[in-house]
Amino acid sequence: MSTTPGQRALRRFRSNRGAVAGLVIAFVVLALAVLAPVISGDPYRQDIDGGLSELGAPLGPRDGAPLGTDSLGRDVWSRVVGGAGVSLQIAGLATLISLTIGVAIGLVAGYVGGAVDAALMRLVDLVLAIPFLLLAILLAAMLRSTRLGGGNAAVFITLGVVGWTTMARVVRGKVLSLREQDFVQAARAVGAGTGRILVRHLLPNVAGVVLVLATLGFAQNILAESVLSYLGLGPPPPAPTWGRMLYEGQPYYRTAAWLFIAPGTAILLTVVSFNLLGEGLRDALGG
Repeated sequence: MSTTPGQRALRRFRSNRGAVAGLVIAFVVLALAVLAPVISGDPYRQDIDGGLSELGAPLGPRDGAPLGTDSLGRDVWSRVVGGAGVSLQIAGLATLISLTIGVAIGLVAGYVGGAVDAALMRLVDLVLAIPFLLLAILLAAMLRSTRLGGGNAAVFITLGVVGWTTMARVVRGKVLSLREQDFVQAARAVGAGTGRILVRHLLPNVAGVVLVLATLGFAQNILAESVLSYLGLGPPPPAPTWGRMLYEGQPYYRTAAWLFIAPGTAILLTVVSFNLLGEGLRDALGG
């Protein structure tokens, strides 16, 4: 009995232990973010009396605070779990923005070609000429002085606007190989317009590579958001973000190592899991 391409892709994915492990860890992180109000306390609550030592120092892991407390008496476990929701939300919205921009530019450049393709690719080259994090830091600093600077919007807009170039180049390359295929020529022959061909015929055929790049881009955005938060360009305090927790725990690296080990481990596991998942999808889909 013959198998469908989807079944073969699923079989290849399931045989990839790294991909399965990445999927499991990513699911756990997502579940923690969704269930945060149930499985953890208030990440903003300061317990000056019970959460700090007599000298005002953070307390280590104990009953009621499995990961200890921070310099303000806040439960580190609650803040790590709360930070999962913030990081996943920012990374998800940033990935959606970069995916929309990158796919649109890649489809148009690859299908239309000519001067349009050349102009769009020069724009891609211009953005790529500036290091990703440097451009993100510059744009985040600019947006911080606007009305968007008081929340998460400045961060995910920044990451989305600077992270679309790889998506655009890969989609363009895929479309260049597809636009001369018989199904595209047939659509032209029956009078289908450019928009219809892009959306109904080309977009479904690049969906696999888009899914892979979106997963890998999600991991990149998690890391980039942590860097921006560490530098003070992420969501403003007291929002529980992993990068900000690393920064706040830095002075206590000798006396209260849990303050940076907890968020650092969360960042590491999340980024690695989505990278493993993306690599597994690429192998499974043959892209």
